[in-house]
Amino acid sequence: MKIQEDQIIGELVAQDYRTASVFKKYDIDFCCQGNRTISDACESEQIEESLVISDLNALLDAPSGITTDYQSWPLDLLTDYIEKKHHRYVVEKTLEIQPYLNKICSVHGGRHPELFEIKEHFNATAEALAQHMKKEELILFPYVRQMVEAQNQNSKWESAPFGSVENPIAMMMEEHTTEGERLRKIETLSNHYTPPVDACNTYAVAIALLKEFEQDLHLHIHLENNILFPKAIALEKELSQKN
Repeated sequence: MKIQEDQIIGELVAQDYRTASVFKKYDIDFCCQGNRTISDACESEQIEESLVISDLNALLDAPSGITTDYQSWPLDLLTDYIEKKHHRYVVEKTLEIQPYLNKICSVHGGRHPELFEIKEHFNATAEALAQHMKKEELILFPYVRQMVEAQNQNSKWESAPFGSVENPIAMMMEEHTTEGERLRKIETLSNHYTPPVDACNTYAVAIALLKEFEQDLHLHIHLENNILFPKAIALEKELSQKN
């Protein structure tokens, strides 16, 4: 497959997650803003389009290692995976990162006042994600699983009280964008997750954990925005036509 400039970034990453590494290299958002074409993204970020396409083609021409084909997963399996892997990760890492941030703000905040902004942004993200994930776990994901069950059993399906699945999905995507922007602020404030020369080990660990947190959230949002959500919308339309 040869890459074209009019290909949608999110769809490309959904087909082969290895391409995410190229978009990360050029600081192109493939999750929250994955609905753009390569051309549009390069123009917006003032990046040489030919370099991105060349790197993508080189990557796809190289022998592929073992990659997870999330695109082929049933939607109920994908919701279970996101919930058990990525939702649990957010909860566990939030509890780990917040004490680190409290400590380094106390010790290093005088010389590095940006730490207080980082802490404020992270706490806001943690609170927002906790509410966001509950909405998915209690409303959206169970509805997706019900649709899959109706499809598998060829049984009668009834739409949800919130109307089309596109309604909660639109809300989830808007919240994804908000948190993606907030984590980009943290990345900028932390000098792209680079500890300063006077950083102690605790400081370095805190910064490393923040970087890992952002990387996991990128995959988390990608799985939802670019794979789960479009397929859930398509499945609902398919079921509606059968009723």
